[in-house]
Amino acid sequence: LFNSGRDELKIIDLKDFESKTIVKDEFWALRPDKSYFSPDDRYVLYSAFRNFERDVFVYDIKKEKSYNLTYSGVTEGSPFWGPEGKYIYFVSDRYKPSYPRGTNDTEIFRLALVKHNKPFKSDKFDKLFTKAKKDSSKPFVEIDFENIDKRWELVVDFPLNQFGLFVTKDKENDVILYTSNHDNAGWGLFKTVLKPFDKKESKRIKGAKFANTEIKSAKKNYYVLCRGTIKKLNLAGNKTSGIKISYKFKRNLKEEFEQMFNETFVNVEENFYDEKFHGEDWFKVKKQYEKYIPHLTSRDDLRRLINDMLGELNSSHQNFYSNGKEESSYYRTRSLSTGILFDNENPYIVSKVVPNSAADKAGVNIFKGDQLVAVNENPVTITENREKYFNAPSLSEEVSLTFKRKGKTFDVKIHPVSSRTIYNALYENWIDENQKKVDKASNKRISYIHMRNMGAGELSRFKIEIANELIHRDALILDLRHNRGGNVHDDVLQILSQKRYADWKYREGRMAKQPNFTPSDKPIILLIDEQSLSDAEVTSAGFKALKLGKIIGTETYRWIIFTSGRGLVDGSFYRLPSWGCYHVDGRDMEWHGVKPDIYIKTTFKDKMEGNDPPLKRAIEEIMKDLK
Repeated sequence: LFNSGRDELKIIDLKDFESKTIVKDEFWALRPDKSYFSPDDRYVLYSAFRNFERDVFVYDIKKEKSYNLTYSGVTEGSPFWGPEGKYIYFVSDRYKPSYPRGTNDTEIFRLALVKHNKPFKSDKFDKLFTKAKKDSSKPFVEIDFENIDKRWELVVDFPLNQFGLFVTKDKENDVILYTSNHDNAGWGLFKTVLKPFDKKESKRIKGAKFANTEIKSAKKNYYVLCRGTIKKLNLAGNKTSGIKISYKFKRNLKEEFEQMFNETFVNVEENFYDEKFHGEDWFKVKKQYEKYIPHLTSRDDLRRLINDMLGELNSSHQNFYSNGKEESSYYRTRSLSTGILFDNENPYIVSKVVPNSAADKAGVNIFKGDQLVAVNENPVTITENREKYFNAPSLSEEVSLTFKRKGKTFDVKIHPVSSRTIYNALYENWIDENQKKVDKASNKRISYIHMRNMGAGELSRFKIEIANELIHRDALILDLRHNRGGNVHDDVLQILSQKRYADWKYREGRMAKQPNFTPSDKPIILLIDEQSLSDAEVTSAGFKALKLGKIIGTETYRWIIFTSGRGLVDGSFYRLPSWGCYHVDGRDMEWHGVKPDIYIKTTFKDKMEGNDPPLKRAIEEIMKDLK
């Protein structure tokens, strides 16, 4: 059995190597689940997508017909036959779809293919006094499809995700192997034994502490592949042992580069979200670029070639990464950032200390106009680039700075941080200043929430702001400007859409609304700009489609495709834009951004002078509604 392309499951006869397609369905070429023959070779077990979620199917080879066994709105994945064909095992989070954000609580279920009766203890007792006969017959798989959805049985229900199923038999017990981290000791391989008359047992397998594992059986032995290392699996002892493998080979970068080029091309051809490739002839593009492969002399050349080829698609969310040991360099430098900003015209004169930065601490009294005269007791030369004094091979634990103020010098010590940390402090300062503007103009009647991205951390902060501030205020400004995306649009829109539907109270207590948070009962304005990217655009499109309020600013960037990615054997990686995002009227968001209801532009002059016309207009519009 093997998958071919995006939508074909094929069967091949290993005698004559003739193959045929048995199922055409939505498999996706991105890491499809494995398919398996039933123990009697009558059926094929596989999964396919319905509305972005996997369902489990069996294909009857004799009748040439497929049956959907789960048929739900959430994902059932990693299907595996029970050893005797009485059950099918799979993983699922029954309460949450896997798209768009994935699952975090998948459990292991088994599905009885017929209405099995539980074993009887008396039968087991009788077997103790009868001579066991060796049964060499092949298992017979019987499936009763009527009300099969009523026969789900939860067999492994630990916290967090369980995945990567392999099921085998130990005497009369089913043994389930799977990856989990429910004991908070790191991802690893676990074993659960289902016993007919005793409690099930679950144990961690020693020596297989990895998330990505693959298990194979051969000649009554079991082997596990953990991140490129093959180990023998001792099921009885719950441990693994190493296998010595040694193989020498010579690397040929020229041949590697050619292979990497072709693999990247083929996977983009299979998985790019637009079957028209944005109007490009993708095979023609390949011919245009592959002629340069013989002339590549470095990995940097390869990166440039493949990224230039991908660029022909005029698509967002695409790039190719590759690093090799031949590029390794010993030397590097780090910026020792302090949070002190200097004057552009006078590079050694302090202009500002960034709030909440390394320099904004008790006892560190640096003010505007102070002059830097020494770093770590080394006098500075004002005609040289100031940054040379703030670079080192590694991030120092502390730096001593000497300043001059009104003719007198003084020293301060600072724990330097990365430049990214200072960038984040500056960003937070901008958010705080916006909050102050909104509070002052509305007398704290309007809640202001800015989301820097659409990641889990910002979602948590969004929820906290809703719970702590919006609940006490009369309106909301949600700011998605400069937001570079992520994948929490559904959560944000679900919260914003909440309306009051009932009240309740304790006797003689205050009336309280249900649900507790009802943003949609209040005026909401969404701020967007040309730097609202990716998932910020999906959120903006949903906000408009759901008519949650006015949108102010400039049109979003048109830069939204949901992606996956693939790794090559040497560690290289390329992104695959595989799922298009569309407005409800069918327009591709990659080509059609979200237009504001009120167009307000922020000029460079506005930024230099600290003006924010969109925010000002948002406050004005909401105050009209609050009068």
